[in-house]
Amino acid sequence: MPADTALSPRPESSATADSPGRRRVLKSLALAAGAGTALPGRTQSWPTRPVRLVIPFPAGGATDIIGRTIALKLGTSLGQQVVIENRPGAGGTIGADTVAKAAPDGYTLLMGTSSTHSIGPALNPKMPYDAFRDFAPITHIADAPSVLVVGASFPARTVQELVKLLRSNPGRYNFGSSGIGTYPHLSAEMFKWRAGGLFVVHIPYRGTGLVITDLVSGQIAFLMDSIVSAQPHIRDGKVRPLAVSGAARSTSLPGVPTFTEAGISGMEYSNWFGMFAPAGTPPELIARLNRELNAVTRSPEVLERLERAGAQAAGGTPEQFARVYRDEHESWKAVIKRASIKPE
Repeated sequence: MPADTALSPRPESSATADSPGRRRVLKSLALAAGAGTALPGRTQSWPTRPVRLVIPFPAGGATDIIGRTIALKLGTSLGQQVVIENRPGAGGTIGADTVAKAAPDGYTLLMGTSSTHSIGPALNPKMPYDAFRDFAPITHIADAPSVLVVGASFPARTVQELVKLLRSNPGRYNFGSSGIGTYPHLSAEMFKWRAGGLFVVHIPYRGTGLVITDLVSGQIAFLMDSIVSAQPHIRDGKVRPLAVSGAARSTSLPGVPTFTEAGISGMEYSNWFGMFAPAGTPPELIARLNRELNAVTRSPEVLERLERAGAQAAGGTPEQFARVYRDEHESWKAVIKRASIKPE
């Protein structure tokens, strides 16, 4: 549902002063006001209390790191605290659904990702929300490539060594992800496909941070993690990076080759992160949030933090952002079909 039409009542051109059509309009406006929905007259004073930002993944992951970076600066610009609420589970679906069903008053927002809005709808036609109709896109926050990591003691030291090991031991090794149908899962499936059709068993977790322990101990062979959440473990020497997705090397990991440089093509992609509100949020609030968030992502402090984490700031209009996740939704369908991935 477009944000600029969600709260506009259908005109009743033939309605009289006391017609059923007019009464329905008045009743809907009264209910909206009673529920606290921010009608145009109320947007000037918004926000008058803290804003909730739902992160649909556990603390410590890429979405959480980027979300907290943005929330701190956004709260300062709005003059109200932006409170982080982590609602993980079902590949981001639980947290996203919370926002889809929240009041469209500007006080509940979602930090969405490819998992919640591009991959999820392509994977599961029975999701509890409609990724395209139940949300109002606000802005594209950032992009971050993935990095293929193995435990520090794992025998493979290059991508080609890993591929050789996996190919010679089909079904023996596992890889981890933050859940079935999440971006780390699909990224790994893409790697298996582009590397020639590797047979490696998928082990889903509730977050990529939870995979690290088993990766370090050797129970998991590899993880396709976001550079953002993998960086601390790489710096600590717990995991070893073998390659990054995307068309160029990451400025935060300049010594790590791209998959193309490592001899595997078709891995030139990045995960997107963006802000959403529930469908029906007044266009005045969407426009205000878009302006504020574009300013936040252009601030030197946030640009430096994102770059240090391995992410690249994006920005733009709600319409441009909508095209990003809709186009990527179509792209991931092929990977899901090829890997025969089914929802949980």
